[in-house]
Amino acid sequence: MTVFKKAGVIGWPISHSKSPLIHGYWLDKQGLSGTYEAIPIKPEDLEKEVAKLKQDGFCGFNVTVPHKQAIMPLLSTISADAKRIGAVNTVIIRPDGSTEGRNTDAFGFIENLKEGAKNFDFQKGPAIVLGAGGAARAVVHALGLEGASEIRIVNRTLARAQELASAFPGTKAYGWGHLPNLMQDAALLINTTSLGMKSQPELDIDLAPLPTAALVHDIVYAPLNTRLLTEAQKRGNPTVTGIGMLLHQARPAFEAWFGILPVVDENLRAKVLA
Repeated sequence: MTVFKKAGVIGWPISHSKSPLIHGYWLDKQGLSGTYEAIPIKPEDLEKEVAKLKQDGFCGFNVTVPHKQAIMPLLSTISADAKRIGAVNTVIIRPDGSTEGRNTDAFGFIENLKEGAKNFDFQKGPAIVLGAGGAARAVVHALGLEGASEIRIVNRTLARAQELASAFPGTKAYGWGHLPNLMQDAALLINTTSLGMKSQPELDIDLAPLPTAALVHDIVYAPLNTRLLTEAQKRGNPTVTGIGMLLHQARPAFEAWFGILPVVDENLRAKVLA
């Protein structure tokens, strides 16, 4: 007998989420019996609504802003990755009602980078991470797991960069003004800020000091080719877009709920970009 399973994504607002499209595509492709829906939850209703999801027989859900930290005290257990990153984006609801929080963003980041830049060597030189928010935490954690030779966090507010660096021994924090010097020997430059995203200001940096062999990655995916990536491509730098991080981070969540680790194919990529 096929078991019908319900999953979804919670956030406020949530209408912009691509997750229902991604998980719905995999449910259809695998011929599985289940649903995945976008569930708007106001911050003040989080505890009550999560209890309702358990009562309604959900097997789990994704978590997006503004609930990624607020959900943590409501969960039975939290994975080591999620603790390190300080945020949960995936929740598994067990048959006994207990809940486990995980974070799949580091997995999504690494899988995307390895797919977009085959055989990239994380030890070949310093990695620069622009930004010090939640996405930066996942990226710094992932770079540490891959044995990056040196991680430099650069943020407009130095105190935020220092706070992030203090949570990950071996990383160093810098203010924005240090960026030109820091780029001179970098092997990897990653934008984790929202700058360059549609309706946001552009990320305006001069790439002249960056070696042309350095890999440039922007986790922004709308637009797919941000100004940062376009400027890098003009110089001959290899680049990786952000859409793959969104797609790959969804895979372990789907596996946790539905028992199959799906693949990211070109058809799905095209659907999400459309």
